[in-house]
Amino acid sequence: MSGGYPAVETLRWSGDCDGHLVLLDQTRLPVERVDHVCADLEAVWEAIRSLRVRGAPAIGIAAAYGVCVGVQGISDADVGGLYSRLETVVKRLGASRPTAVNLFWALQRMRACAEQLRGAGSAIQIRRALLQEAQAIHAADRQMCRAIGAHGAVLLSDGMGVLTHCNAGGLATSDYGTALAVFFTAQEQGKQLEVYVDETRPLLQGARLTAWELTQRGIATTLICDSMAAQVMREKRVQAVVTGADRIAANGDTANKIGTYGLALLAAAHQIPFYVAAPTNTFDLTLSSGDDIPIEERDAREITHGFGKRTAPVDVAVYNPAFDVTPAALIQGLITERGVISPVNGAAIANLVPHDAASQ
Repeated sequence: MSGGYPAVETLRWSGDCDGHLVLLDQTRLPVERVDHVCADLEAVWEAIRSLRVRGAPAIGIAAAYGVCVGVQGISDADVGGLYSRLETVVKRLGASRPTAVNLFWALQRMRACAEQLRGAGSAIQIRRALLQEAQAIHAADRQMCRAIGAHGAVLLSDGMGVLTHCNAGGLATSDYGTALAVFFTAQEQGKQLEVYVDETRPLLQGARLTAWELTQRGIATTLICDSMAAQVMREKRVQAVVTGADRIAANGDTANKIGTYGLALLAAAHQIPFYVAAPTNTFDLTLSSGDDIPIEERDAREITHGFGKRTAPVDVAVYNPAFDVTPAALIQGLITERGVISPVNGAAIANLVPHDAASQ
């Protein structure tokens, strides 16, 4: 419980190193609250790919636990077989979603953990160490969420209207979220906010997930179609925009759910500050700009068959990028667990984000 409200448990590990991963199946929300058990590698891969678990931090945590699941069944004497299997598992999980950099950061941490024991541990010792590493990643994310909320809440004042896009709450992380952590912390400080939520087409993460999380906590919430954001801004209903991020380049260019770039342009046109909330492990300092961020393309049926019903002609061409990139120049500040980066540029990022703290 936090502030009298039930916490959202996005994922958890059940058992010892022979246990399994349990996810809150986000494809079933908000109608049903159903756990989804992942007891093998392919189940974890499918859960990430199909968005049963989503949001960059949560994907990273799920992948870390996916490594633990993936290396089960190796005999204690077959250390070489374990390392061979580990590489297969890391490669498979890395192919699930290309844009969310936390996925690759977590997989690299798991690989590095195992490498530290090469030649010095049995298979079971290595597997136990991998589970401890995954649990450490999980615990650290909880702490980062709370710190992001604390640094971001000071940017919002009582009575303010704010707008967010997609879902960057507890469902996207292990605890408070990133963008929503800012709102939750502001609420705990006694600030009354009116949060406008983009429905976030084509999969409606805003309508299904963010609106659900906010209403569960008693925060005044208004759901709008993505195309309504400009009118809401014109009517001066919002004074700030806060979103999450899936990857941030060294210069501050930020990849997030498709539609974020357009929202940033609208905010700039209406002189409304646009903030991005993300932990430092979402930064990819190996990429000089957003031009280098890979953009995932998803199945055309997400557009032509909205939730199972055909809504487009049979022969129409479809382009379905899942993310877009917002240039750093449109971002007022990057809210991290280490503080707020503003102005957003390479020098300011380098000052606050050590290279070993960001994704590599």
